[in-house]
Amino acid sequence: MATSRMFQILILTILFFSSMILAASPTYNIQSYGAKSGGKSDCSKAFLSAWGAACATNAPATIYVPPGRFLMRNVYFNGNLCKNNAITIRMDGTLVAPSDYNVIGSSGSWLKFERVTGVSIYSGTLDAQGANLWACKNSGKGCPKGSTSLAFYNSNNIRINGLVSLNSQMFHILVDGCRNANLVNVRVSAPGNSPNTDGIHVQQSSGVTIMNSHVSTGDDCVSIGPGSSNLWIENLACGPGHGISIGSLGWDMNEAGVQNVTVKTATFSGTENGVRVKTWARPSNGFVRDVLFQHLVMVNVQNPVIIDQNYCPNHQNCPHQGSGVKISNVKYEDVHGTSATQVAVKFDCSKMRPCSGIRLDEVNLTFRDKPATASCSNAGGTADGVVKPSSCL
Repeated sequence: MATSRMFQILILTILFFSSMILAASPTYNIQSYGAKSGGKSDCSKAFLSAWGAACATNAPATIYVPPGRFLMRNVYFNGNLCKNNAITIRMDGTLVAPSDYNVIGSSGSWLKFERVTGVSIYSGTLDAQGANLWACKNSGKGCPKGSTSLAFYNSNNIRINGLVSLNSQMFHILVDGCRNANLVNVRVSAPGNSPNTDGIHVQQSSGVTIMNSHVSTGDDCVSIGPGSSNLWIENLACGPGHGISIGSLGWDMNEAGVQNVTVKTATFSGTENGVRVKTWARPSNGFVRDVLFQHLVMVNVQNPVIIDQNYCPNHQNCPHQGSGVKISNVKYEDVHGTSATQVAVKFDCSKMRPCSGIRLDEVNLTFRDKPATASCSNAGGTADGVVKPSSCL
C-alpha cells in the first residue's frame, strides 16, 4: 500500500509540473487570430497578431500553423520590441505566396525576421509559387527582381528543422548578419532552370551549421558570401544546381573575408559545379582561408573542383583586371566520382595574389571511365596520397 501511495504521489507530482510547464509555455494558433486555410484569404495580419502575442510574454511560446494552405503577403517580424527569446514556430501546414508575383516581387523578402533571438522553425512548407516570375525573367520582359522566401537579418540563436521550401522567386533561405544559426533536415526544391534561386545563402554571419539537408535548385545549393566564418556543412545532397560556392567575392575593395569553412560528406548529382571558390577579377583586400572540403562524391558534375578568380560575366566592370582576394589553406580530402568534362580540377587563381597552401589528398575523379585532367594557373600547394587527375600544383 505504501508503494502504491508513493507511486500515486509521483504521478500527481509529474502531472502538476507538466501542467505548470504547459501553462508557462503558451501556444498561439494563427487560426485563433483569424487565419483561414484554403490559400485564398490573406493571413498575414493573423500571423503578425500571433507573433505580437508571443513577443509580449517572457515565457517560451509557440506559434502554431495547423494543416492547410495559408496565403501570406510579405511579412516583417521585428525583434526590436520582442521581449521573448524563445519563440517556436511549429508548422503542420503550408504558407503560400500570392500567385501574382508582383505582390511580393519587389519587397526583397517574403518572410523577413530581423533582430530576433531564439526563434525556431519546425517542419512545414513555404511555397513561393515562383514559376511565373521565372518565366517573365526568361522572356526578357521587365519583371521585379523577386523576393527571398525566408530571411534572417542580424539575429542570434536561430534554428530551422524539417522545413521545406518550394519554388522561391529568388533565394530560398538567407542568413545575413547572424550568429549561431542551425539549419537541419531542410529540403529545398526548384527546377534546375529557375534563375537565381540559391538554396541557402550565408553572409556576414558566424557559427552557421547546415546538416542533413537536400537542395535541388537552379543556382547554388549553398552560397557563402563576404564576412562568413565558422561554417559547418555536413551530409548535404545537392542537385540539380550550381554546387556549393564560396563567392562571388571581391566586388568591393574593402570587403570582409571568409574563413574557417568545413564542407564534409556531401553528394553532388548532375550539378554545374561541385565545390567552387569564385572571386571577381577586381581589386579587393578580401580573403578566403582555412577551408576544408572532405568526403565528397561527384556524380556527373561539370566542374567538380574549381577556383575561379577571373569571374567577369560579359566582361563588364572588371576587364583586364586581376582579383585582389587572397586564397590560402584550402584542403580537398577524399573527393571522388565522375566529371562531366575533361578538366575535373581547375585552379584559375589570381595573377595579382596567387593561391597558396592548396592541398589535395586522396582525390580520384574520372571522365567517361578514363582519367580526367587538371589545370592550374597561379596556384601553389601539395598533393598527397592518390590524386587523379595528376596534380598540377
